[in-house]
Amino acid sequence: MHKRHLLRGLAAATLAASALLWAGAAAAQTKLKWAHVYETSESYHKQALWAADEVKRRTNGRVQIDVFPSSQLGKETDINQGLTLGTVDIIYTGMAFAGRTLPALSVAAAPFTFRDHAHWEAFRASPLFKDLANQYEAKSGGHQIVGYTYYGLRHMTSNKPIAKPEDMKGLKLRVPDAPIFMMFPKAVGANPTPIAFAEVYLALQNGTVDAQENPLPTIDAKKFYEVQKYITLTGHITESLLTIVSSSAWQRLSADDRKVLEAVLWDASTRSSAEILDAENRLADEFVKRGKVVNKVDRAPFAAAVRPAVTGPDAPWPRELYEKIQALK
Repeated sequence: MHKRHLLRGLAAATLAASALLWAGAAAAQTKLKWAHVYETSESYHKQALWAADEVKRRTNGRVQIDVFPSSQLGKETDINQGLTLGTVDIIYTGMAFAGRTLPALSVAAAPFTFRDHAHWEAFRASPLFKDLANQYEAKSGGHQIVGYTYYGLRHMTSNKPIAKPEDMKGLKLRVPDAPIFMMFPKAVGANPTPIAFAEVYLALQNGTVDAQENPLPTIDAKKFYEVQKYITLTGHITESLLTIVSSSAWQRLSADDRKVLEAVLWDASTRSSAEILDAENRLADEFVKRGKVVNKVDRAPFAAAVRPAVTGPDAPWPRELYEKIQALK
């Protein structure tokens, strides 16, 4: 009888210890929400899923990331606010949207800031970018920039041909809801019309706007070409996306897990950048095969039209910063 009680006691103790270990493991797990506005077919989403799996593997399950694509957790303005409100933990966002917190960041979304992809890559690897990321962290209360993805050259789509800046006069042009995107259309006489990303296709289809501008991979993924005849290769903005982790999420992580998250999310942005560049290089020919008219234009007159605004005193970045970026090789 004594032996039976002893065995029962040992079994109960073992079960209690297992329960405590399980509870400790569960308590140690950190769950993060990653929100973005892009389609599941796009590289940004695929690399976010890769990163989520990789972070889980490298942290032995301590950090779990759930990815919410296609504006499921809100429009781009909403998810930027969500970083501070605590409704999201990680986001993709354009430089112009992050520029609402640190205006100088929006220089990287300004028209004709970058000469080509190599110039953008030089900026990505430069102390200038790292300094801006540190300034953003300080201004935002601790949000961390941990990735920087090439989004592509923004080109025009429309149902009328565009060959020169004068052809855009009076054009109702959809732009993202961020002030920096007003700069280019205003410089060429178009009428900028802010519309949420998820609503652009319908706005083009029903004639709310005449045109929109986005990189070729986005024009493909969002199927804007279905309701637009002309694609004009203005390349007026070299667009990019920041990957940002909220300060509250960052503080919940151990030092080791922060290192993992930072390394993996930077790698994901590098992988996605390469995929976007590859897609960009082949899509112009593919659109021609689909019956679209793809116009190659002289970009110089478009750049000249907007240069006074980009370098003028009303620009939301110091001219010195703009000139330092221009000097990068």
